Amino acid sequence: MGRVARVGAEAGAAWRSFVRRRTAVFFTFFFPVIIILIFGALVRTDPTGTGLFTEPAGYYVPGYLAVVVLFTPLSRVGSTVARHREGNRFEKLATTPLTRTEWLAAHAAVNVAIIGAASVLLLGIIVAITDATVRPSPWLVPLVALGVVLFCGIGAALGRVADSQDGVIAASNSIALPMLFLAETFVTPDLLPAYALPLVDLLPLTYFSRGVRAATYYGTSPALDLAVLAALAAVAFAVGAAAIPRTD
Repeated sequence: MGRVARVGAEAGAAWRSFVRRRTAVFFTFFFPVIIILIFGALVRTDPTGTGLFTEPAGYYVPGYLAVVVLFTPLSRVGSTVARHREGNRFEKLATTPLTRTEWLAAHAAVNVAIIGAASVLLLGIIVAITDATVRPSPWLVPLVALGVVLFCGIGAALGRVADSQDGVIAASNSIALPMLFLAETFVTPDLLPAYALPLVDLLPLTYFSRGVRAATYYGTSPALDLAVLAALAAVAFAVGAAAIPRTD
C-alpha cells in the first residue's frame, strides 16, 4: 500500500469515527452558530459609537470563522491523540507502515473537510442574520485550510503533553480563548493596552484574521499573511507529527 492509500485509509477511518459521534457533529457546527447569534445578532455592532464592537459587521467575519478554525482542530486532534494514548492505539499503529506524519496528514485532511463545510455554513448564516457584507474570495480556501493544519499540529502536540482527554480540553481552551480575543478577531488593536500589542504579532491566529479580513472585508490581497500562515502551519505540522508517540 502506497503513502496516498495509507493516508486515505486513515482519513476514511477518522471521518467515519467523526460522523458516528452525533454529539461531536452537532456541536462542531452548533457552537460557532451560537457565537454568531450572540455577537452578530444579539449584541450588534455600533460603528458610530464606543465600546467593544465599534467596527462594521464585516470586520468581525474573521472572528466568527476563527471560532471553528481554532477550537475544532485543537480539541479534536488533541483529544484523538490523548484517546489513542489511553487505549494504547499507537502501539498497534507502530506495527503498521503508517508513519506519524501520514497519521497527522490524514486527520488534518478530515478536519479541513469538516471545517471547510462549517465555514461555508457560517458565512451563509453571517450574511443572513447580520449586517455583514462578505466579499467572495478564492483566498478563503487556502486561508481556512492552512489555519486548520496549523492548529491540528498544535493540537497533536497538546495531545502528547496532556495527561488525559480532559487535560487536552482544558489546555486547548486555555490557549484558544485568549488567542481568540487578542488576535485581531473581535477586539481591534487600538482597544488593547500598548504592552499587549507585540503579543498580537506573535499569535498565529492573527495572520489568519488579517488574511480573511483582507480578502472578505477590505478586498485586498492577503498574500503576505497567507505566506506567514503557511510557514507557521508547516512548522506546527512538523512539531505535531514529531510529538505523536510511536508507542505508549
